[in-house]
Amino acid sequence: MSNKIWTNVNLISMQENETPYGLIENTAMVIENDYITWIGSEESLPNHYDYEMEDAEGDYISPGLIDCHTHLIYGGNRIDEFEKRLNGVSYEEIAKSGGGILSTVQATRDATEAELIESANKRLSHLKAEGVTTIEVKSGYGLNTETELKMLSVARTMNVNNDIDVIATFLGAHAIPDEHKNNRDDYIDLIINEMLPKIAEQKMAAAVDGFCETIGFQYQEMEKIFIKAKELGLNVKLHAEQLSNQNGAKLAAKYGALSADHLEHLTEDAILNMKEAGTIAVLLPGAYYTLRDSKCPPIDLLRKHKVPMAVATDCNPGSSPVLSLKLMINMASTIFQLTPEEAIAGVTRNAAKALGLRDRGIIKEGMLADLVRWDIEHPAELAYYVGGNHVKSVIKNGKIVL
Repeated sequence: MSNKIWTNVNLISMQENETPYGLIENTAMVIENDYITWIGSEESLPNHYDYEMEDAEGDYISPGLIDCHTHLIYGGNRIDEFEKRLNGVSYEEIAKSGGGILSTVQATRDATEAELIESANKRLSHLKAEGVTTIEVKSGYGLNTETELKMLSVARTMNVNNDIDVIATFLGAHAIPDEHKNNRDDYIDLIINEMLPKIAEQKMAAAVDGFCETIGFQYQEMEKIFIKAKELGLNVKLHAEQLSNQNGAKLAAKYGALSADHLEHLTEDAILNMKEAGTIAVLLPGAYYTLRDSKCPPIDLLRKHKVPMAVATDCNPGSSPVLSLKLMINMASTIFQLTPEEAIAGVTRNAAKALGLRDRGIIKEGMLADLVRWDIEHPAELAYYVGGNHVKSVIKNGKIVL
């Protein structure tokens, strides 16, 4: 708990209004009991506030960054596959030959919980240093009940032991494990009848995800999983339209998904479904870049139909070994051609929506005091630089943690 008054500050509030970046210049801000309770001119500060004063010296402060799609917990690495792709082997070919997700599955099954925590915390440290205060972490490299629960337990431990909120998502429908490759239905039954009930009972995950793709799970298979998830009161989201159009975004919208992610092959009719359902589009330029894709998500159509766009690292050992959300702001701007303001909204306001979080992502009275103080001269600099860390301090629940 921390009570403080910040003065002489420029707030990149990211509130949706007519002011670019929701900018509030030369202002003061009061933090009480983890929350922002007052914003206004220093001259109009109410007399009853008797808290420590912190002069921001005219610096910019933004909401804490939110990485709303990662696979941060895993065993081993896939450097050999990285080399293969650079020598012309496609992601699909690697997956079909027993590599890809399944190679990480074995390494994750073999790893102890302590080993997974150690390796994941190393990756997490890079993201925290750049101002990430909330991160989503998926399971999906276990593909059996024991290891999926182990991964979710690691996420829970990381949430408790770090100055960052770790939001766990269950991704049992990531791939068909080798032991079920001749009977897909058995594995889907295992997810529905054993994994999901245990995860819901133990409150191990906030949402259920899946990989709807030709090399993943079919529409009908994911629909069965979504029906069970909704029965258990769990939110859903989906990897959709990354490599081909499998109508995953339409499925996500049908079940009121928090988000549909990747979306390179998204169609306009699916965008209309997402708009109606309130499903956020999560863009993952790191995977696009690493896989050397050539088809960008339909940004103009998402913009036209006012579907909010989030941006995330997709940090994973295969298709997106990315440890910089700030780099993703740049890539979302330069590769996907979002404006800098749209890209920053993608890692703040819209990323919070993609996780169903209503208490963060903008700077406003009543919101969590998750903030980043930057060494910049204009908000667009957060999208401008390639490399470098311009963080002066990170504030979590009102306390300076970095």
